Amino acid sequence: MHKHAPGQVSALGHSSSPPPERTRLLWLLAAALVTVILWQVPLGNYILYPFTILATWFHEMAHGIAALILGGGFTKLLIFPDGSGLAYYSGPLFLEPISRALVAAAGPIGPPLAGAALIIASRNTKSASLALKILAVLLLVSTAIWVRSLFGIIAIPALGLVTLFISLKASSRTQAFAVQFLGVQACVSTYLQVGYLFSHSAGSLGISDTARIQEVLLLPYWFWGALIAASSFLILVRSLQIAYGSGPLLRIRSSART
Repeated sequence: MHKHAPGQVSALGHSSSPPPERTRLLWLLAAALVTVILWQVPLGNYILYPFTILATWFHEMAHGIAALILGGGFTKLLIFPDGSGLAYYSGPLFLEPISRALVAAAGPIGPPLAGAALIIASRNTKSASLALKILAVLLLVSTAIWVRSLFGIIAIPALGLVTLFISLKASSRTQAFAVQFLGVQACVSTYLQVGYLFSHSAGSLGISDTARIQEVLLLPYWFWGALIAASSFLILVRSLQIAYGSGPLLRIRSSART
Protein backbone atom coordinates (compact mmCIF):
# COMPACT_ATOMS: atom_id res chain seq x y z
CA MET A 1 0.00 0.00 0.00
CA HIS A 2 1.38 3.38 -1.03
CA LYS A 3 0.64 6.59 0.81
CA HIS A 4 0.44 9.95 -0.90
CA ALA A 5 0.69 13.44 0.52
CA PRO A 6 -2.40 15.64 0.13
CA GLY A 7 -2.87 16.59 -3.49
CA GLN A 8 -0.12 14.16 -4.67
CA VAL A 9 -0.90 12.27 -7.89
CA SER A 10 -0.41 8.52 -7.88
CA ALA A 11 1.06 6.47 -10.70
CA LEU A 12 -2.49 5.73 -11.85
CA GLY A 13 -3.14 9.46 -12.37
CA HIS A 14 -5.63 9.92 -9.51
CA SER A 15 -5.33 12.76 -6.99
CA SER A 16 -6.07 12.19 -3.32
CA SER A 17 -7.81 15.58 -3.13
CA PRO A 18 -10.40 16.84 -5.63
CA PRO A 19 -9.39 19.72 -7.93
CA PRO A 20 -10.78 23.14 -6.93
CA GLU A 21 -13.06 23.45 -9.94
CA ARG A 22 -14.65 20.08 -9.19
CA THR A 23 -15.26 21.06 -5.55
CA ARG A 24 -16.82 24.36 -6.67
CA LEU A 25 -19.01 22.57 -9.19
CA LEU A 26 -20.17 20.06 -6.58
CA TRP A 27 -21.12 22.93 -4.27
CA LEU A 28 -23.13 24.58 -7.05
CA LEU A 29 -24.95 21.36 -7.92
CA ALA A 30 -25.66 20.71 -4.24
CA ALA A 31 -26.97 24.28 -3.87
CA ALA A 32 -29.26 23.78 -6.88
CA LEU A 33 -30.65 20.54 -5.46
CA VAL A 34 -31.17 21.97 -1.96
CA THR A 35 -32.83 25.07 -3.44
CA VAL A 36 -35.30 23.02 -5.48
CA ILE A 37 -36.17 20.88 -2.44
CA LEU A 38 -36.55 23.83 -0.06
CA TRP A 39 -38.81 25.66 -2.50
CA GLN A 40 -41.29 22.78 -2.26
CA VAL A 41 -41.83 23.16 1.50
CA PRO A 42 -43.39 26.15 3.31
CA LEU A 43 -40.35 26.86 5.49
CA GLY A 44 -38.08 26.85 2.43
CA ASN A 45 -39.60 30.04 1.07
CA TYR A 46 -38.54 31.87 4.23
CA ILE A 47 -35.02 30.41 4.18
CA LEU A 48 -34.57 31.34 0.52
CA TYR A 49 -36.62 34.54 0.68
CA PRO A 50 -34.17 36.86 -1.15
CA PHE A 51 -33.77 34.30 -3.94
CA THR A 52 -37.53 33.81 -4.09
CA ILE A 53 -37.95 37.55 -4.75
CA LEU A 54 -35.12 37.48 -7.29
CA ALA A 55 -36.72 34.48 -9.03
CA THR A 56 -40.03 36.36 -9.25
CA TRP A 57 -38.23 39.36 -10.73
CA PHE A 58 -36.55 37.16 -13.35
CA HIS A 59 -39.89 35.54 -14.21
CA GLU A 60 -41.94 38.71 -14.53
CA MET A 61 -39.19 40.64 -16.34
CA ALA A 62 -39.00 37.82 -18.87
CA HIS A 63 -42.73 38.20 -19.58
CA GLY A 64 -42.38 41.95 -20.00
CA ILE A 65 -39.24 41.91 -22.14
CA ALA A 66 -40.77 39.25 -24.40
CA ALA A 67 -43.82 41.48 -24.89
CA LEU A 68 -41.56 44.40 -25.83
CA ILE A 69 -39.61 42.30 -28.33
CA LEU A 70 -42.85 41.09 -29.90
CA GLY A 71 -44.19 44.61 -30.44
CA GLY A 72 -46.19 45.25 -27.29
CA GLY A 73 -45.65 47.62 -24.40
CA PHE A 74 -44.32 46.57 -21.00
CA THR A 75 -46.41 48.79 -18.75
CA LYS A 76 -45.65 47.76 -15.16
CA LEU A 77 -44.31 45.06 -12.86
CA LEU A 78 -45.70 44.23 -9.44
CA ILE A 79 -43.87 42.17 -6.82
CA PHE A 80 -45.49 41.33 -3.50
CA PRO A 81 -44.16 40.29 -0.07
CA ASP A 82 -45.44 36.71 -0.49
CA GLY A 83 -43.08 36.26 -3.46
CA SER A 84 -45.75 36.49 -6.15
CA GLY A 85 -45.68 38.96 -9.00
CA LEU A 86 -47.45 40.26 -12.09
CA ALA A 87 -46.22 41.76 -15.35
CA TYR A 88 -48.58 43.89 -17.40
CA TYR A 89 -48.22 44.50 -21.11
CA SER A 90 -50.40 46.32 -23.62
CA GLY A 91 -50.92 46.80 -27.32
CA PRO A 92 -51.12 44.32 -30.19
CA LEU A 93 -48.28 41.84 -30.61
CA PHE A 94 -46.71 40.62 -33.82
CA LEU A 95 -48.03 37.31 -35.17
CA GLU A 96 -51.03 37.06 -32.87
CA PRO A 97 -51.91 34.68 -31.24
CA ILE A 98 -48.52 32.89 -31.40
CA SER A 99 -46.90 35.84 -29.67
CA ARG A 100 -49.22 35.44 -26.67
CA ALA A 101 -47.94 31.90 -26.24
CA LEU A 102 -44.35 33.12 -26.51
CA VAL A 103 -44.91 35.79 -23.86
CA ALA A 104 -46.45 33.18 -21.57
CA ALA A 105 -43.54 30.79 -22.15
CA ALA A 106 -40.98 33.53 -21.52
CA GLY A 107 -41.88 33.70 -17.84
CA PRO A 108 -40.72 30.20 -16.90
CA ILE A 109 -38.05 29.73 -19.60
CA GLY A 110 -36.49 33.22 -19.60
CA PRO A 111 -34.84 32.91 -16.17
CA PRO A 112 -32.89 29.74 -17.08
CA LEU A 113 -31.61 31.48 -20.21
CA ALA A 114 -30.52 34.50 -18.15
CA GLY A 115 -28.99 32.13 -15.59
CA ALA A 116 -27.05 30.33 -18.28
CA ALA A 117 -25.62 33.66 -19.45
CA LEU A 118 -24.49 34.44 -15.88
CA ILE A 119 -22.89 31.01 -15.45
CA ILE A 120 -21.04 31.25 -18.76
CA ALA A 121 -19.88 34.78 -17.84
CA SER A 122 -18.06 33.27 -14.85
CA ARG A 123 -15.41 31.74 -17.11
CA ASN A 124 -13.08 34.66 -16.42
CA THR A 125 -12.87 37.30 -13.72
CA LYS A 126 -13.54 40.31 -15.97
CA SER A 127 -16.73 38.91 -17.48
CA ALA A 128 -17.90 37.68 -14.05
CA SER A 129 -17.51 41.16 -12.56
CA LEU A 130 -19.17 42.75 -15.59
CA ALA A 131 -22.10 40.32 -15.39
CA LEU A 132 -22.70 41.24 -11.74
CA LYS A 133 -22.62 44.95 -12.61
CA ILE A 134 -25.06 44.45 -15.49
CA LEU A 135 -27.44 42.47 -13.25
CA ALA A 136 -27.23 45.18 -10.57
CA VAL A 137 -27.97 47.93 -13.11
CA LEU A 138 -30.91 45.98 -14.53
CA LEU A 139 -32.39 45.54 -11.05
CA LEU A 140 -32.07 49.27 -10.36
CA VAL A 141 -33.22 50.48 -13.79
CA SER A 142 -36.18 48.09 -13.89
CA THR A 143 -37.37 49.58 -10.60
CA ALA A 144 -37.31 53.08 -12.01
CA ILE A 145 -39.07 52.13 -15.25
CA TRP A 146 -41.50 49.31 -14.45
CA VAL A 147 -41.80 48.35 -10.78
CA ARG A 148 -44.93 49.90 -9.31
CA SER A 149 -45.60 47.99 -6.08
CA LEU A 150 -44.35 49.44 -2.80
CA PHE A 151 -42.66 46.21 -1.75
CA GLY A 152 -40.97 45.87 -5.14
CA ILE A 153 -39.71 49.46 -5.00
CA ILE A 154 -37.95 48.58 -1.74
CA ALA A 155 -36.83 44.98 -2.37
CA ILE A 156 -35.56 45.09 -5.95
CA PRO A 157 -33.16 48.05 -5.48
CA ALA A 158 -31.92 46.40 -2.27
CA LEU A 159 -31.01 43.29 -4.26
CA GLY A 160 -29.40 45.50 -6.90
CA LEU A 161 -27.28 47.36 -4.36
CA VAL A 162 -26.08 44.12 -2.74
CA THR A 163 -25.14 42.76 -6.16
CA LEU A 164 -23.34 45.99 -7.06
CA PHE A 165 -21.44 45.92 -3.76
CA ILE A 166 -20.21 42.38 -4.49
CA SER A 167 -19.12 43.42 -7.99
CA LEU A 168 -17.11 46.36 -6.61
CA LYS A 169 -15.73 45.13 -3.28
CA ALA A 170 -15.56 41.33 -3.26
CA SER A 171 -12.53 39.34 -4.37
CA SER A 172 -12.44 38.00 -7.92
CA ARG A 173 -12.96 34.46 -6.62
CA THR A 174 -16.02 35.54 -4.63
CA GLN A 175 -17.40 37.40 -7.65
CA ALA A 176 -16.96 34.33 -9.86
CA PHE A 177 -18.74 32.11 -7.37
CA ALA A 178 -21.47 34.73 -6.76
CA VAL A 179 -22.29 35.05 -10.46
CA GLN A 180 -22.32 31.27 -10.82
CA PHE A 181 -24.55 30.89 -7.77
CA LEU A 182 -26.99 33.54 -8.99
CA GLY A 183 -26.99 31.90 -12.41
CA VAL A 184 -27.84 28.52 -10.88
CA GLN A 185 -30.60 30.15 -8.81
CA ALA A 186 -32.06 31.68 -11.98
CA CYS A 187 -31.94 28.32 -13.78
CA VAL A 188 -33.68 26.42 -11.00
CA SER A 189 -36.20 29.21 -10.37
CA THR A 190 -38.41 27.37 -12.86
CA TYR A 191 -38.99 24.90 -10.03
CA LEU A 192 -39.93 27.59 -7.50
CA GLN A 193 -43.52 26.36 -7.73
CA VAL A 194 -43.17 23.24 -9.79
CA GLY A 195 -46.86 22.49 -9.33
CA TYR A 196 -47.63 25.74 -11.15
CA LEU A 197 -46.10 24.34 -14.32
CA PHE A 198 -48.49 21.41 -14.16
CA SER A 199 -51.61 23.36 -13.20
CA HIS A 200 -54.28 24.90 -15.38
CA SER A 201 -55.32 27.45 -12.78
CA ALA A 202 -53.25 30.22 -11.22
CA GLY A 203 -55.86 30.92 -8.55
CA SER A 204 -56.98 34.53 -8.32
CA LEU A 205 -54.56 35.42 -11.13
CA GLY A 206 -56.52 33.39 -13.68
CA ILE A 207 -54.87 30.61 -15.65
CA SER A 208 -51.24 29.50 -15.54
CA ASP A 209 -48.59 30.27 -18.12
CA THR A 210 -48.70 26.71 -19.43
CA ALA A 211 -52.51 26.91 -19.76
CA ARG A 212 -52.08 30.10 -21.82
CA ILE A 213 -49.69 28.24 -24.10
CA GLN A 214 -52.25 25.43 -24.39
CA GLU A 215 -54.89 27.93 -25.57
CA VAL A 216 -52.78 28.75 -28.61
CA LEU A 217 -50.70 25.64 -29.29
CA LEU A 218 -53.39 23.11 -28.32
CA LEU A 219 -51.21 20.47 -26.64
CA PRO A 220 -52.14 20.07 -22.93
CA TYR A 221 -50.66 22.35 -20.27
CA TRP A 222 -48.91 19.44 -18.55
CA PHE A 223 -46.99 18.72 -21.76
CA TRP A 224 -45.70 22.30 -21.86
CA GLY A 225 -44.92 22.12 -18.14
CA ALA A 226 -42.83 18.99 -18.63
CA LEU A 227 -41.07 20.49 -21.66
CA ILE A 228 -40.19 23.69 -19.76
CA ALA A 229 -38.98 21.76 -16.70
CA ALA A 230 -36.78 19.48 -18.82
CA SER A 231 -35.45 22.40 -20.88
CA SER A 232 -34.52 24.32 -17.73
CA PHE A 233 -32.52 21.38 -16.43
CA LEU A 234 -30.72 20.89 -19.76
CA ILE A 235 -29.92 24.63 -19.96
CA LEU A 236 -28.37 24.46 -16.49
CA VAL A 237 -26.27 21.40 -17.32
CA ARG A 238 -25.10 22.78 -20.65
CA SER A 239 -24.14 26.16 -19.19
CA LEU A 240 -22.09 24.45 -16.46
CA GLN A 241 -20.38 22.32 -19.12
CA ILE A 242 -19.44 25.47 -21.04
CA ALA A 243 -18.25 27.26 -17.91
CA TYR A 244 -16.18 24.38 -16.58
CA GLY A 245 -15.51 22.35 -19.69
CA SER A 246 -16.60 18.72 -19.87
CA GLY A 247 -13.73 17.58 -17.62
CA PRO A 248 -15.22 18.16 -14.16
CA LEU A 249 -18.59 16.72 -15.14
CA LEU A 250 -16.97 13.66 -16.66
CA ARG A 251 -14.80 13.17 -13.58
CA ILE A 252 -17.87 13.34 -11.34
CA ARG A 253 -19.67 10.70 -13.40
CA SER A 254 -16.54 8.55 -13.45
CA SER A 255 -16.22 8.77 -9.66
CA ALA A 256 -19.83 7.73 -9.25
CA ARG A 257 -19.12 4.48 -11.08
CA THR A 258 -16.05 3.54 -9.04
